[in-house]
Amino acid sequence: MQLERILHAQGFGSRKICRSMIRHGEVTVNGEICDFPFTEFEPENLRFTVRGETWEFREKAYLMLNKPAHYECSHKPQHHPSIFSLLPAPLLERGVQSIGRLDEDTTGLLLLSDDGQFIHRMSSPKWKVPKVYEVTTKHPLDETQIATLLSGVQLLDEPAPVAALAAEVVSDHMLHLTLAEGKYHQVKRMLAAVSNRVEALQRIRIGRLNLPADLAEGEWRWLDAEMLEAVSPVRQT
Repeated sequence: MQLERILHAQGFGSRKICRSMIRHGEVTVNGEICDFPFTEFEPENLRFTVRGETWEFREKAYLMLNKPAHYECSHKPQHHPSIFSLLPAPLLERGVQSIGRLDEDTTGLLLLSDDGQFIHRMSSPKWKVPKVYEVTTKHPLDETQIATLLSGVQLLDEPAPVAALAAEVVSDHMLHLTLAEGKYHQVKRMLAAVSNRVEALQRIRIGRLNLPADLAEGEWRWLDAEMLEAVSPVRQT
């Protein structure tokens, strides 16, 4: 694959822009400047630098973001900065999308990709990927509240009660709530339905993928093969 096409596929701009960067010596491959745009390379596992920043060729982009509070999961935010402002320009050029959304005040694990099939599979109601939320509550938790969350609560405009897959009490004011759905403000509405209130909310796991302890708020990371396998959904029959 020609170097010019590789850079274009990875989101570094139009082929004309990529060609210009190469010819101006702004691209290195295997540690050496390559100033001929039409040099052929095997793209798989190819590592290159653009203006001093190292990249690896990836046919599709799969990444995680530790979402901070006061960011919106939208390309057109209304009241707060967009999570997409936290990503480098080549990823935006590739058109990565968030897979689901977290509320403006909710923090934690968010997945993004430019793979339409993967996004659809992760978002489709036919595939139920468990998600774990760390919930800090205003009032102390009790056994009745936990039992009700597990048996199901009736939410406004929902035809049937909505139940958590699991509810693990961490402390008097904190629990880990596991859901397989992503309804609007679901965690907050469920806690309100048992006469409590969410004070802080963080998503800490998707499928078998935990939010890494060393991934600071606002930082992103590529998903490796093991991580991708950990979040891949299994169709529910």
